[in-house]
Amino acid sequence: MSKKVLITGITGMIGQHFADSFRKDGYQVWGIARFSASSRNEAIQDSSVLRCDILERDALTKHIMKIEPDIIIHMAAQAFNGASWDYEYTTHMTNYQGTLNVLYCARELAKNKDLKVLLACSSAEYGDIKPEDCPLVENRLLKPHTPYGVSKAGVEMLGYQYFANYGLKVFLPRMFIHVGTGHPPATAIQNFARQLALIKAGKIPPEIHVGNLESARDFIDVRDGVAAMRLLLEKGNPGEPINICTGKAYKISDILRMLVEISGTHAKVIIDQQLMRAGDEPLLLGDNSKITALGFRPKYQMEDTLKDVFEDWLGRI
Repeated sequence: MSKKVLITGITGMIGQHFADSFRKDGYQVWGIARFSASSRNEAIQDSSVLRCDILERDALTKHIMKIEPDIIIHMAAQAFNGASWDYEYTTHMTNYQGTLNVLYCARELAKNKDLKVLLACSSAEYGDIKPEDCPLVENRLLKPHTPYGVSKAGVEMLGYQYFANYGLKVFLPRMFIHVGTGHPPATAIQNFARQLALIKAGKIPPEIHVGNLESARDFIDVRDGVAAMRLLLEKGNPGEPINICTGKAYKISDILRMLVEISGTHAKVIIDQQLMRAGDEPLLLGDNSKITALGFRPKYQMEDTLKDVFEDWLGRI
């Protein structure tokens, strides 16, 4: 009998790619999604997606105990760093309390079966860093300085507590910025690609609005990120944070240049103060030696990822 995986936030970009990856390997895949979440992937528009808010612990417990998954992938969250300034309370409640509910249910299930839980932790936990602090190693002191970063530090601490106190096999990937198809325009890459697709289609003037172009980020293709996290589940140690990143950073200005070349358009660049973000570190670069020691090797180049994202937006507009 094939193993069962339950993915919270299955309608999100990373949740969708986890579902595709596990299904290809013969797992039975179940998902948890809010009633308001839209299914952007035909593969998850079926009865295996259960509508439930992770803040409703009784309903969540009912679903988890009925499915009895072997693996829980917890991706449901308020997942945007910038948005957390405007939605601070929602960010903390969804990310911290929601994770507490998932762990509570997992602890109950683990009393009767072997279970692995993977929590979506974040590079935003590092927080107050300078370029000379990079590449960031996992044992660095966490100084998160955004509501989102603080909430994710709490998520990670909850995961470690449940591992240390209850012996629950909780895996703690610190995810750097994942890039791929099926994502809303809430990050720089997705926003650029959407605007350029609209320009390409003649739907808006040849102008692209941008925020800070001088910062640099360690981006990882979502397909590589999912592969790395599955490797963590297979070979890694529960309770131990581990960076999910490439160990290479790209300036946002270089990302924009590559996307403009891919789109075959020309656009006037307009700096938009509304797109500037508080606490925007000049460099966010991770040390990926721990995940590479488990055998991880990225398969996708940045240019390939950006081509896929742009083509995705052409189809979506």
